[in-house]
Amino acid sequence: MVVNVAIVGVGLVGSEFICQVLATQSKKIAVVAVANSRQFLTSSSPLTDSWKEDLTGGSASKPFTLDAFTASLAASKATNPTVVLDCTSNETVAAYYPTWLEAGFHVVTPNKKAFSGDLGLYKKIKELSSQSGSPMVYHESTVGAGLPVINTLNDLVKTGDKIVKVEGIFSGTLSYIFNNFSTLDATAKPVKFSEVVSVAKDLGYTEPDPRDDLNGMDVARKVIILGRVAGLDLTQETVQVENIVPELLRNASPEEFMTKLPEFDAHFEKLNQEAIQNGQVLRYVGLVDPVHGKSSVTLARYPSSHPFASLKGSDNIIAFTTERFPNPLIIQGAGAGAAVTAFGIYTDILKIAERTQQ
Repeated sequence: MVVNVAIVGVGLVGSEFICQVLATQSKKIAVVAVANSRQFLTSSSPLTDSWKEDLTGGSASKPFTLDAFTASLAASKATNPTVVLDCTSNETVAAYYPTWLEAGFHVVTPNKKAFSGDLGLYKKIKELSSQSGSPMVYHESTVGAGLPVINTLNDLVKTGDKIVKVEGIFSGTLSYIFNNFSTLDATAKPVKFSEVVSVAKDLGYTEPDPRDDLNGMDVARKVIILGRVAGLDLTQETVQVENIVPELLRNASPEEFMTKLPEFDAHFEKLNQEAIQNGQVLRYVGLVDPVHGKSSVTLARYPSSHPFASLKGSDNIIAFTTERFPNPLIIQGAGAGAAVTAFGIYTDILKIAERTQQ
């Protein structure tokens, strides 16, 4: 049986997902609807390579609202299961998930908002998708893009393992920054913190305003998501977040922030030298701690023997310490980028396709 996919948000990730489906000539997935913030297009047959032109310039496209898009999907009376794929980062779209689930549509998304925001919304989504025969929700790519992070944690929880802690470097941006800034490699050329941030920005690793990475909120959202999967009612109020943006620069303009960040290089160099003198490096780490109830996001120190200390490039790394895995189960690899995020989405939708055939 083919699964119909309707995509909200056809920017970098949404477009890449369509490219992967078309390139693999999938026999299980048919993209039949696409929408951006202005218009949407639905089709009775799978969309082809011309979908962008058909959406933006074709006579069949219509003005987009969530209600109109959903009504169009419902009116199509498709005999195949329908998956709504949300590739936005929009809170309003995330809040619409219960409506899609109540209409019988499955939901797949890399959007973190529904799973790290309002706890009531999260529980409503879980309630609507947890009964036998109910629509399914998959959001693997909300945490590690294509890395099997949520799937692994779900398997540990469902098989009755006791989660001691989940600890990880969840941000490719902050991974790159601290892997280059704080190293025990004697041959590495010393660099200033502001210089590393500037290079990361130029390479496109950071958000347009790097403070959106350095304030820790993206990592906090991932900690909340994993904490909730592990059975904790985490919220942004219950996760301690260390914002490493200098306080005097938090209200500056983005341009002023980049200009004045070098004034704080001495602060970061002091932290780095204190770590190095103790045979340690600095890493920005998220922690889910069910045992002590102190989940957090902090700039922490790790000895050279620790897997986090030897991380390279912009990779993510996640360590699961459990009753069955006292020596942590580790997942490592690229945790950001359109190609791997689309891969994570693709595998989620294939799981729905396989489950609906059973």
